[in-house]
Amino acid sequence: MSRARTVVPPALLVLVVVALVTSGIRPYDRLTWLLETIWVLVGVPLVLATWRRFPLTTLLCCLLAAHALILVVGGHYSYARTPVGDWAREAFHLSRNPYDRLGHFAQGFVPAILVREILVRRSPLRGSRWLAPLVVCACLAFSALFEMIEWWAALAGGAAADDFLATQGDVWDTQWDMFLALVGAIASLALLSRLHHRQLPADAPPGTAVAALAARTGLSPKP
Repeated sequence: MSRARTVVPPALLVLVVVALVTSGIRPYDRLTWLLETIWVLVGVPLVLATWRRFPLTTLLCCLLAAHALILVVGGHYSYARTPVGDWAREAFHLSRNPYDRLGHFAQGFVPAILVREILVRRSPLRGSRWLAPLVVCACLAFSALFEMIEWWAALAGGAAADDFLATQGDVWDTQWDMFLALVGAIASLALLSRLHHRQLPADAPPGTAVAALAARTGLSPKP
């Protein structure tokens, strides 16, 4: 096991936990903070619980940590009020704080590698030409689910949910969110698939769906 493989995941875990705890200190709105960071609050224990059976690649760990930081910053300030977004609005003469656009781009960019890793290691899709289209479809499905969650939050919370929705008066915000997730997923696969492939195990681990299929058919998974 390489030194990076030994050091990087624990270091990223510490960074994310510290950022999460810090973001929870006097956030702009406690409910907004909870709604935005719930993915981190659930995701970190889930990764830890499954690590022995399904250790993630270093690339995926880095991407998940970066996404977690985006979420906790947005949760602390609210997406429409993040200082870096305000700076970008002034610097590029934008009509709105663009931080939520970054968040939705990441909502496609990061899950694309997560879904790719799960499908390659736990399904017969390794080496299949259907892998990339199905990854993109999964990311779009998740983006649509998130938009439904925002809709339910708006129905339940009314005006109190505005900070979570972060529409900033844009009537096309939902469409922009899903479009950016689509662009993020496609960009992630185009830029990172080769690097990701090099970090994945050469063969399917024993007991996975790929290994079971190979055993039944007498074929080995494609590299």
